[in-house]
Amino acid sequence: MNGSTMDLSFYKGKKILITGHTGFKGSWMCRMLTGVGAQVTGYALKPPTQPNLFELSGLADRMTSIVGDIRDYEKLHHVFEEYRPEIVIHMAAQPIVRESYKNPRYTYETNVMGTVNVLECIRLTDSVRSFVNVTTDKVYLNREWSWGYRENEELNGYDPYSNSKSCSELVTDSYGKSFFTDSEIAISTARAGNVIGGGDFAADRIIPDCIRAALQGEDIVVRNPYSTRPYQHVLEPVAAYLMIAQRQYEDRSLAGNYNVGPDDENCLTTGDVVTLFCHVWNDGDKDGKAGQDGLDNQENAGRCSAAGKEIHWVNRHDGGPHEANFLKLDCTKLKTTFGWRPRWNMETAIAKVVEWTNCYISGDDVGACMDEQIEEFLTGKENA
Repeated sequence: MNGSTMDLSFYKGKKILITGHTGFKGSWMCRMLTGVGAQVTGYALKPPTQPNLFELSGLADRMTSIVGDIRDYEKLHHVFEEYRPEIVIHMAAQPIVRESYKNPRYTYETNVMGTVNVLECIRLTDSVRSFVNVTTDKVYLNREWSWGYRENEELNGYDPYSNSKSCSELVTDSYGKSFFTDSEIAISTARAGNVIGGGDFAADRIIPDCIRAALQGEDIVVRNPYSTRPYQHVLEPVAAYLMIAQRQYEDRSLAGNYNVGPDDENCLTTGDVVTLFCHVWNDGDKDGKAGQDGLDNQENAGRCSAAGKEIHWVNRHDGGPHEANFLKLDCTKLKTTFGWRPRWNMETAIAKVVEWTNCYISGDDVGACMDEQIEEFLTGKENA
């Protein structure tokens, strides 16, 4: 695979346990792994939305899917004992910032004690050799810096979601030092930026909101068009997680904490992303130009026009709970350790979202569409 040192054929026949497999990111990972013959077991709640990518892509017929709550230690431990995984990737979480303000207790129970439960099961299961805990770029104490956060920066997320993920990082570090220092188990955490991709039906995420508005002929509502985030296609972090899991399985000294994000030129404001989506959706601006020239000079609205029709977005800051305005990641460690680099820029990423969406609304085989995009990503078709 160009852009990393991950050999996906490594996973053929490997026993993999993925928590949170019914979610958006988990579904893409399971499709990738089952496509190369991995023995995948998933443990998660039922898919969080209807419709959802897990069911649409037919994954239940390609893997062992177990419905369970990550807070249920006894059930989770039974799954570890029965399926005896070699590699564990932990993605089960309550992942929405605004939801964490509404349900902070559930967020902490899931994101902190869920991690404790997974690590305790690993401690008691001698088959495990590699563990990756997927957290978030929001684990860092955000100082609104213009440069990217590095892995040695202070962890102290502001909101309950971000803070619970900071706690998950600390729990992982403590278990590593307390129980796995002299073991054969390699443990890493991966801190990824905002992901986009086909099949994300979640509420309160910008690209799904764009698609819903476009399909319904409504304005795209943007809460804060000037907030900067490290956006990337979902296949970027999924491939990076699998790369880390593989490489530390082969060489335990490579275990650590890793940022996974785009290069600086793809750290865009939300307004830029929505403007770019408008152009790609309408098959208009082939250069995919995003920036202040894409913002309407009205104070509270933006507009994109292409292919003879217009999609509007409007700035409607709702005075909601605190969220970071500026957030970037420094991924030098991942690049220097593994020779990794991002594959797809934002124009390509959004084009792939639109491609998947057109497949879905046309009633075509979305699983086949996923396989095609995975193959394009792995074989190096980049920044088309």
